[in-house]
Amino acid sequence: MDVWYNAKIAMDFHLFTIGHSNIPIDRFVALLQHAGATTVADVRSVPASRRFPWFSKNNLANRLSQEGIGYLAMGDALGGRPRDERPYCDGVADYEAMAKEPHYLGGLARLTAEAARSRICLMCAEREPLDCHRCLLVARSLAEGGFAIGHILHDGAIEPHAETERRLLALTGEACDLFASGQHERLAAAYRRRALAVAYRRPANKPARACASEHR
Repeated sequence: MDVWYNAKIAMDFHLFTIGHSNIPIDRFVALLQHAGATTVADVRSVPASRRFPWFSKNNLANRLSQEGIGYLAMGDALGGRPRDERPYCDGVADYEAMAKEPHYLGGLARLTAEAARSRICLMCAEREPLDCHRCLLVARSLAEGGFAIGHILHDGAIEPHAETERRLLALTGEACDLFASGQHERLAAAYRRRALAVAYRRPANKPARACASEHR
């Protein structure tokens, strides 16, 4: 899909997300501009890239500033690698537990307040939304709060979060799960399964808290 066309439909969304991956910085900026984004909210826990230094925090903030786009570092509150041990389950970041943490909820409140003043695009590293906490954690929280989320893909398409959720159900097989009684339960199970597959895992030398969660 052409990015010029997306510029005409971008107003259907309250917030966007994007994964920088390895794309050139000029292409990255163009995708933001055609979506009408005016501020990037960086939700990387470690806002740096050795392989692609133009996406390291200071370099990126400077380039965005030249293009009239703001930059917010929000990885401390909304990142996918919590510093606290509590939201880990058997060494894996537990997105459902993270979504209830006061620190996360405070970051989400700041993000939504900023979204009332500017066109926010959440940014992390992974190209595919379903491989990243920006979709499986943050966008999920926002969508449940009534926000319309659009995921900017590298071909210029803007995928509505509802369509991303349909892909999630197909990817995890939850659409045919006979043990989930309804759509809400199937979707929650799909989020849970995908998060377990892609969420951050603590290094083996770190102590892991055993998890007795009903979800695991």
